[in-house]
Amino acid sequence: MDPVSDLEAKALIEIASAAPDLQALQDLEVRWLGKKGELTLQLRETGKLPEAERPAFGQKVNAAKGRVLESLQAKRALAELNELQQRLEKDRLDPTLPGRRSLGTGSLHPLTRITLECCQVLQRLGFNIETGPELEDEFHNFDALNVPSDHPARDGMDSYYVGGKVLRTHTSNVQIRVMQKRKPPLRMAAPGRVFRRDAIDATHGAQFHQIEGLAVDSFGRVRFSDLKGTLESFCRQIFGRKLSIRLRPSHFPFTEPSIEVDVQCFKCTGSGCALCKQSGWIELGGGGMVHPNVYQACGLEPGDWAGFAFGLGLDRLAMLKWGIPDLRLLAENDPRFLAQF
Repeated sequence: MDPVSDLEAKALIEIASAAPDLQALQDLEVRWLGKKGELTLQLRETGKLPEAERPAFGQKVNAAKGRVLESLQAKRALAELNELQQRLEKDRLDPTLPGRRSLGTGSLHPLTRITLECCQVLQRLGFNIETGPELEDEFHNFDALNVPSDHPARDGMDSYYVGGKVLRTHTSNVQIRVMQKRKPPLRMAAPGRVFRRDAIDATHGAQFHQIEGLAVDSFGRVRFSDLKGTLESFCRQIFGRKLSIRLRPSHFPFTEPSIEVDVQCFKCTGSGCALCKQSGWIELGGGGMVHPNVYQACGLEPGDWAGFAFGLGLDRLAMLKWGIPDLRLLAENDPRFLAQF
């Protein structure tokens, strides 16, 4: 036998007698077919042959290598099947075992739900949803809203500064940015987080959520009655029934005249209960007609425009809508509480 046939026969015998083990087969492949494998080295002998015999000899070596590789691949497939069977035997599934309990489907956080509902209601009323930065400069958070540095209303909000900027105390900063960006007429609503230095108890927190609405048009086209109609429609759609609202005179630096907004207690419908503290009414927020100084701060001529603005607490709306007794439950993220929504 010639050397090539002799080496091929040896290789095939070793492969046939080898255990069906992937590592052992890898070692055999390196030994016979690797860069320094015994069959591969035979190709170096080609240069020692007469030129006429070289092509035939090279073809013979490559054919021998192909048959050895084919044998290796067949044995490797057998080894992989054997390894799979062993793994399946080890990890055998018992179909009689009880199944694992499903983790269940999650749900939206109540604050997320009330925010989405409020945005949908206001969009149906013609308002666009806008957003703005939570870390704001003093101009957009205070000065442009007619709250200069010496204004008494600023005492309870002038806190939480970060690098010369203030964590916004209301979402009214978005109103200023929108009026600076585009000229009225416009209708916009801005939901989001706000921060104030409040005592933390069942109805107050240092961080809470608001949604503010703004409607501005040519002078004479937006009236105080439009504000009342918007709030009545909003409350009716959020609470799912026709509830009266009450507007009480108040004062806000950025509106004139200003009002506090109360809604008829949806639990007792005005007869008095523990939820409304026997008054028949529940406070929702504030609003009024936009102050002329706010237009001026936004580069608009006060005499040309008229509009209303209102702000409502989303946390308060969620508490009222679903009967949540304590504001802190919305921040604790207890799964037992959230599963109810």
